[in-house]
Amino acid sequence: MIASKTFSAVPGRRKVMESRVTYWLLLFFCGPSGTALASEPAQTSQGFLEDSKLDVLSRNFYLNNDYRSPSPTGKNYTQEWAQGFITSFESGFTAGTIGFGIDAHAFLGLKLDSGKGHSGTGLLPLDEEGRAEDNYSSGGGALKLRTSRTTLAFGEMLVETPVFDTADKRLQPEYATGLLFDSREIDDIHLQAGHFTAFKNQNQSTSKGDFSGYGVSTQYGGIDFIGANLFEERPVGGALYASQLSDTWHQYYANLHLKQSGLFVDSNVYHTTDYGKAVAGAIDNTAYSLAGKYTAGAHAFTLAYQQINGDTPFDFVGGDSIYLANSIKYADFNGPHERSWQARYDLDLGTFGVPGLKFMTRYVTGRDIDGTHAPQGGGYNPFDESTGEFVPQQGDGGRHWERDIDLRYVLQSGPAKDLSLQLSQVTHRANSAQGGDDIDRIYIVIEYPIKFGHL
Repeated sequence: MIASKTFSAVPGRRKVMESRVTYWLLLFFCGPSGTALASEPAQTSQGFLEDSKLDVLSRNFYLNNDYRSPSPTGKNYTQEWAQGFITSFESGFTAGTIGFGIDAHAFLGLKLDSGKGHSGTGLLPLDEEGRAEDNYSSGGGALKLRTSRTTLAFGEMLVETPVFDTADKRLQPEYATGLLFDSREIDDIHLQAGHFTAFKNQNQSTSKGDFSGYGVSTQYGGIDFIGANLFEERPVGGALYASQLSDTWHQYYANLHLKQSGLFVDSNVYHTTDYGKAVAGAIDNTAYSLAGKYTAGAHAFTLAYQQINGDTPFDFVGGDSIYLANSIKYADFNGPHERSWQARYDLDLGTFGVPGLKFMTRYVTGRDIDGTHAPQGGGYNPFDESTGEFVPQQGDGGRHWERDIDLRYVLQSGPAKDLSLQLSQVTHRANSAQGGDDIDRIYIVIEYPIKFGHL
């Protein structure tokens, strides 16, 4: 669910971008004012090469989708097997008040098994005839600057915030190109701000696509955000973020969490409103979730509730840009007016003499979906010229459920230490008003990190 396009060279937009860059550069070089600086010393650099490191992740991925209802492509199943190699280089910083560095990455994906009749899992790009490509590759990098405990990076990178988060769910991670400001100058406050205008999908070699959601896309420009994680290492913490998707929405996020011995309580809320040209239509949506996890020895139990208030789905761009509790492997349980509940169980079998082996299962059910009141003509209730009618993405009375089962083993010692094997099974069932597929999905993922360490 992701794609990309570079920022259009409209003079007004260029001025806005330049003013943002100027602000971040001033903040970067002058430092925050009127605040108490962190008491711990600034980070020291041993040198550009001395602090550099090189890693290669070997990822073998098998994915099978068994459709129990007619799929959008008309296929009964899709199945692909592929091998990927993700190389990451992270340099140190040059000496001085302002240090310079470089981060770079390269990717190679190889088809092991696929065919026209069962291609399209998202592991591999497709040619014009719908066949999976034999291989694909990509590369990118970012220039970074650091002073004290603040960094500024420009280029292609991974991004991880509640309002914009590139995903790593298939063979290749998603990447975004732009500017990222990251600062920990103030005690217990982790500040982040970003401006991104080019995007690389998980099965593409180019950063000229668009990240797309249910009714929105980055094709009209890009995304900007600013926010802070608060008291991350304390028993009580939270986060506040805001983002702007060009001519589409303003989105606001808040988190509050509590960590105690054996107990973790986490609450999340998003509020989204349209702005500018409102290219996806009118949006006024509030989404929230509350989850509680209790751990006793090898066992952990989680209960969660999630609700969407609004006539449109809770939407997002970037495959992981949804920090709601019931956004899981297949479904996000984010339909208009949807209420959902989750029960989850985790087991650490290391307690029983098998270190590195973990088991998880969960069940989520959602209901009360009603997409018939989505604004007509918008991205969630488009006009169908063939029928002459508006067709909402979801009907009235939508409901669905999902069950996930995961088994993961990480080798703890020996020549193949840190090699991991994950086996996952997903089952999703829905009625016609929900609009999702009835599907059984199987993942088998084998990963082996090769760490060359400091160069």
